[in-house]
Amino acid sequence: MKLYSYVVARDYGFAPNPFHGICSLATCKPLIRKGAVIGDWVVGTGSSKYKRMGHVVFAMKVTEAISYDQYWSDARFSSKKPNLTGSFKQAFGDNIYHRNTRTGSWVQVNSHHSLETGAPNPKNIEHDTQTDRVLISTEYIYWGAAGPKIPARFSKSKTLKICIGQRGHKISTSEKHIESFIAWLRTYDVSGFSGDPAEFLKRKSKVQS
Repeated sequence: MKLYSYVVARDYGFAPNPFHGICSLATCKPLIRKGAVIGDWVVGTGSSKYKRMGHVVFAMKVTEAISYDQYWSDARFSSKKPNLTGSFKQAFGDNIYHRNTRTGSWVQVNSHHSLETGAPNPKNIEHDTQTDRVLISTEYIYWGAAGPKIPARFSKSKTLKICIGQRGHKISTSEKHIESFIAWLRTYDVSGFSGDPAEFLKRKSKVQS
């Protein structure tokens, strides 16, 4: 078992997408999506942009890994296809890629990763699809902007490598220390979607003002 961690620099509920009872990592972080296997954990920590550095945004245990075409065609994940005129949750759906059955080229539907015009964004397509793999979790906690602060015994540990305030990602391999960290997360007695992404809160405040 390994634990992959990284800073969630842009918390839109897009990468990962924690809605509809499933947490999916389908865009961004191609190296994590390539390396993580079933049973591994992926943890996202907060960024200084939201004044959440050192806090947990989400933690997901990988329970399934599938290709983009499988993700697109599987009815379980149809609710994760984006609807930009719908609710916040619908607008930031991450089920955005599949291959053209005739040409084999990537199709990117109008989404958070498209250009402002709605046209496909070649840069995001190239980055996301370098790993044709979507990580799925039915065992996860997503706090968004309300996650707990990581205790110093974990954040400053030399054995448990938690990525805080840095680019890229870190990988921990000590099962003893990973299990201790997961046990700490479970002391909060919550599971699934537990709090709004930071950007949702910003958008809601603008609507209400």
